[in-house]
Amino acid sequence: GIIAYDNDAPVGWCAIEPRESYALLENSRVLKRIDHEKVWSVVCFFVDRKYRRKGVTEKLLEAALTHAKKNKAKIVEGYPIDSKNTPSAFAWTCFASAFRKVGFKEVHRGSPTRPIMRYYL
Repeated sequence: GIIAYDNDAPVGWCAIEPRESYALLENSRVLKRIDHEKVWSVVCFFVDRKYRRKGVTEKLLEAALTHAKKNKAKIVEGYPIDSKNTPSAFAWTCFASAFRKVGFKEVHRGSPTRPIMRYYL
């Protein structure tokens, strides 16, 4: 995973691995594969409450893209929440707005609030 720091203190984290590493994704009805492309998946975030709404999530996403590219990934996929009614504490997959800010594009929607978003490296 990727860790964000403020000086020496960890303030955020996100998980990124090849999609095959996440069995729950492979078995999900809402987030099922949309094609046979090899993708890396960003699946989970945590940002310390004091650092939320300060751009930490976007920095984590940018670092995740760099990490994936160094590992020869061509596509990074995310599964954020796209709902204004979800409290931050329940948005462990992040909000779609953060993915959009970094340049991810929606490629599929398995439910009204769960887009699949991709970034092509």
